[in-house]
Amino acid sequence: MSHDSILLTPGPLTTSLRTKLAMLRDWGSWDVEFNNVTASVRHSLLKIVDGEDTHIVVPLQGSGTFSVEAAVATLVPTSGHILVLDNGAYCKRAAKLSTLMGRRCTLMPFADHEAVSPAALGEKLAADSSITHVVLIHCETGAGVLNPMQEVADVCAEFNKGLIIDAMSSFAALEIDARKTRFDALIAASGKCLEGVPGMGFVFIRKEVLDKCAGQSQSLAMDLYDQHAYMEKTGQWRFTPPTHVVVALAEAIAQFEEEGGQPARLARYTRNCETLIQGMAALGFKPFLDPAIQAPIIVTFHAPAHPNYEFKRFYDAAKSRGFILYPGKLTQVETFRVGCIGAIGPVEMEQAVHAVALALKDLGIPSGAPA
Repeated sequence: MSHDSILLTPGPLTTSLRTKLAMLRDWGSWDVEFNNVTASVRHSLLKIVDGEDTHIVVPLQGSGTFSVEAAVATLVPTSGHILVLDNGAYCKRAAKLSTLMGRRCTLMPFADHEAVSPAALGEKLAADSSITHVVLIHCETGAGVLNPMQEVADVCAEFNKGLIIDAMSSFAALEIDARKTRFDALIAASGKCLEGVPGMGFVFIRKEVLDKCAGQSQSLAMDLYDQHAYMEKTGQWRFTPPTHVVVALAEAIAQFEEEGGQPARLARYTRNCETLIQGMAALGFKPFLDPAIQAPIIVTFHAPAHPNYEFKRFYDAAKSRGFILYPGKLTQVETFRVGCIGAIGPVEMEQAVHAVALALKDLGIPSGAPA
């Protein structure tokens, strides 16, 4: 193919030409001009969550998972006890990395087609006073579930527990207001709803808990307290930054602000999601989730029941028409996922549905209806 495919995934995702062009220049990592870009990005990120008065933000090299691991290691002491609210694959990943870092960790399981329960969390915290921190995945993209962040935050505040929110796939699309929602840390990344490129995460940390974080991380490179202290002192990153990723994010943020910020981005993604679900329904496909908990980020569909269906062939047929789908993340039911985010709109979603229709035709499948 002579043109880029559209990425219907939860990140990396399709970026604008302006964002791509921003990466065509080389930058000195200690140069004052690049340091100014870093400072501007940090300031803009804080504005998005209205956190200028209550939080600081620390950028970190690497994928979003790097920043989740860094946040847990920096905020949770070795004597701490983490409770992970688990309704999907990324919840389990948070628990695994917490355990690997030597933190005591308990999983609180929920079904992958349900949101986590704030009431059940309250009962758990009342019954186990050893828990010091709760980890919540805001949008669990294993299935696409939107979890009740505000209600979970309220329960954690009631019991005076630290809350660490993985907002990887929700930040900049769904409303997050640090003035309303009490959290100790919130984590997101460049290659998601801000529509930058992958390679950089960032963690918002509540100022009230920052000083307690000194010396808690067992990692040199992923110590967010030290990273923040060094940036505040010098304006620089401690170790070689992903310069092209940072300047691309600065350009992506400029476009985010021009579009109208979080409300406008949510509106576009919601239209994308509605267009996708309606179009796929006309082909017989059924979403995995109840609409009440479906986030407008990524939609999981049941695989067609037809014996000719095989995901790799289906994927290749859609790719040949310029659209990259995403495999399912569930273990009990065969599914696939289609993202609604990135520098795309309803027209591209209509084209994607048409590509799926042609893929079904290629495979000799008359309908996408599940078993």
